[in-house]
Amino acid sequence: MSNIPMQRSQQWLKTLLELSGISTEIHANLETAQPEDDDSPESDNYWLTIDETNLTPEQIQVLIGPDGSVLDAIQYLANSVLNLSQSQEGQASYTIELNGYRVKRQAEIRALAEAAADEVRFSGREVEIKSLSSAERRQVHTFLKDFGDLETFSRGKEPHRHLVVRPAALE
Repeated sequence: MSNIPMQRSQQWLKTLLELSGISTEIHANLETAQPEDDDSPESDNYWLTIDETNLTPEQIQVLIGPDGSVLDAIQYLANSVLNLSQSQEGQASYTIELNGYRVKRQAEIRALAEAAADEVRFSGREVEIKSLSSAERRQVHTFLKDFGDLETFSRGKEPHRHLVVRPAALE
């Protein structure tokens, strides 16, 4: 069974890296998410993993960048370029992974979210989480949305935008 978006995304990332002087393989996996309701089907999420086998530690460090900023930029480009001219149904989400960075960072973000939730519950006051990219803020929103006693929102403008966790307003 052929998966055209997956193949297209692998080739796009491979070409981008080659244009940067890095020749490596790209491994792709489709992560399927269950839609929460019938009205909003989840789009496909492709994980594109850059094979670090033949990369130097310096190349890995440059591709990840400070606090994942280069990897975030590549991921932003992938999501923008690969969804250009695609119908709503044909659009997908792309996560770029290298050297386990995303998996480690997701665990860190989850721990940050849990700590903020605990602090809000203990103090009864809002807590700001700083230094998150927009994708990371979205992960925290998604993770904490199932906690009925808490609400999240973003405050400020980039690059000083923060995620706020606070007790849910009583209605």
